[in-house]
Amino acid sequence: MSVVVWITEGTWPACVAAARVHAAREQEIVLLYVHDDGVAESAHGAFAGLLGRGRPRGHRPPQGWGSDPGHRIEELGEPAARRLLAEAARRLGRPAQALLAHGRTEREVVQAATGAELLVCARDGDLSRAGPHSLGPATRFVVDHAPCPVLLVWPAGPDHESPPPPPSGPGHRR
Repeated sequence: MSVVVWITEGTWPACVAAARVHAAREQEIVLLYVHDDGVAESAHGAFAGLLGRGRPRGHRPPQGWGSDPGHRIEELGEPAARRLLAEAARRLGRPAQALLAHGRTEREVVQAATGAELLVCARDGDLSRAGPHSLGPATRFVVDHAPCPVLLVWPAGPDHESPPPPPSGPGHRR
């Protein structure tokens, strides 16, 4: 069985550090990065919208407009992801499988965690306080739908030192 470590640009160091502590020596570690194809698709759509839809075949954009930025995003995305996975593997300091997936991030993470013993991911929302807002939408989906236990870590530690005071007012017990 394996430990899947979800690697993202902003939170990967904390996830790798947690995997170093919580993965047993005999467990396989899978470093997972998901290239969200929706980003490039959005750029393609925005560029097409700027130029209009009813262009004749062979029409080129005006001089200086360059080419579709979606192609550039696709071109740069995969090499950047591979560099990030390589750096995560280096920092992990032990053999690991690097997995680069494409698609909807939250769904690919849940799928990759199928059959795993543990999924390591980090909070990526409002990090100024604990609670539901400390999770971004994709992480919230993963936490709710993961088919295995989830280790949820703070990327740099919480910005608070103690839990918030209990709620007061009607309907709340003290």
